[in-house]
Amino acid sequence: MLWPGLLLQPGLWGHSHGVPTHCTFQLSAGDKSANASPVNTVTANGQAIAAKLPSTIEEFLVAQGLLPRSVVVEHNGEAVAPSEFPRRQLKAGDRLEIVKIVAGG
Repeated sequence: MLWPGLLLQPGLWGHSHGVPTHCTFQLSAGDKSANASPVNTVTANGQAIAAKLPSTIEEFLVAQGLLPRSVVVEHNGEAVAPSEFPRRQLKAGDRLEIVKIVAGG
């Protein structure tokens, strides 16, 4: 677990015996136009995702329909502060663990 005590938003997560596990993503073949950036693969929550690279974590999150301020991210095994999302570059083969957080009590 990345950060203990987080509440996960129902509906975006797989479940194993009632315990939230992974966020699910829509796989995209990417833009095939002549001017498109190369499409490579990033592994997010164990699932290969096509991504236009180079990109930042923030750009990747937005492309997946996630608000950067509503998630916590681990990049290649290292927790990333949200202030780093716009600067942290992704490369083909990188691994992300993404957890959606929600307020609650």
